[in-house]
Amino acid sequence: MSSEQNSKSNLHICFLTHEYPMPGQTQGGIGSVVQTLGRALVQKGLVVSVIGVTRSVNEERYENDRGVQVHRLPAARWPAANFLPNARRLLQKLWEIHRKTPIDILEGSELSFAFIPSGFPAKKVIRMHGGHHFFAVTLGKKPAVWRSFQEKRSFSKADGLIAVSRFVGETTRDLLGFRKPFTTIYNIVDTTEFYEADWGKIVPRRIVFVGTVTEKKGVRQLVQAMPKVLDAFPDASLQIIGRDWKDPQTGASYMEYLRSFITPEIASAIELVGPLPHEEIPERLEHAEVCVYPSHMEAMPIAWLEALGMGKAVVASRTGPGPEAVIDGDTGLLCDPFDPTDIAEKIIWIFKHSLEAKNMGHCAREDILNRFDPNKILEENIAFYRSLG
Repeated sequence: MSSEQNSKSNLHICFLTHEYPMPGQTQGGIGSVVQTLGRALVQKGLVVSVIGVTRSVNEERYENDRGVQVHRLPAARWPAANFLPNARRLLQKLWEIHRKTPIDILEGSELSFAFIPSGFPAKKVIRMHGGHHFFAVTLGKKPAVWRSFQEKRSFSKADGLIAVSRFVGETTRDLLGFRKPFTTIYNIVDTTEFYEADWGKIVPRRIVFVGTVTEKKGVRQLVQAMPKVLDAFPDASLQIIGRDWKDPQTGASYMEYLRSFITPEIASAIELVGPLPHEEIPERLEHAEVCVYPSHMEAMPIAWLEALGMGKAVVASRTGPGPEAVIDGDTGLLCDPFDPTDIAEKIIWIFKHSLEAKNMGHCAREDILNRFDPNKILEENIAFYRSLG
């Protein structure tokens, strides 16, 4: 980076992700994080680009999202080895953008730099959102050889490492054995979009889950907790909001699998809403008496932080970074995500202790405003980028 560039505020940050949300569509956690951070960086005068290869477009598409320059590239349709043409297409776009406005920082998640040449003239930053090794091992699976190779190759090219929680940083470091230091910078929460909820708008006994409908999110155990919840509170209801997960090998729908656990006795109390545009989520959360996230493992889940930021009563998983996100008994309750009985008991406690739950919600929003303050975290990101020189 030249001294002239370094003296200016308009560093050029380029994010590599295919998850950046499309207008009016639902989005994953990484997409939400990059969008919130990218928009905030633009407001600070930085130049922000996003490049992603995705099957959701058939031709190259450009969008300007509040100043964030988004480039969506169509994915190759080869029957095998798609990574080769996809990597080539991504690199061509990178060079095209770099020639117009030199890229200072190139940021991606754990696998992003496997096929980016080490000589590309930008500092490479991996933000650890939970990579292949992290989720495979913590969920009791064996890492795949090919993806493990890519991840280690990617980390070997990184000039800087950010972890979205201490837990994900320390666990990934131990699994991969890298010696590079990492900096923990929590995810930004847009506390204007996820405003302080009006408790007068709660639908009594409404339980809300937001996230991908898949096994690792603990949604099956949440469904299995419902009979006990309904025994105590027959008017309870559960809304499951999020996109369906499809098995990459068979194409099987997890949501259809989940339906097999929804017995006739509880069917009328459970609504599988499906995906919603991100801007509709705050209203759904506002109607919830309790938001429940019994994930088997997370890195630092933005959905939890958004609910906490709205001052909602939250029941979340005690595994992984759970204690980093939720102060058990003060800003929410932590549960055993593998135990439907424990999940049910935590929900029932919230229903029976509405005043205490409301106080927890107030504490949760204050905690988000303090520990996850958008301005503080934004400055931490900018300072980290500048530190790479």
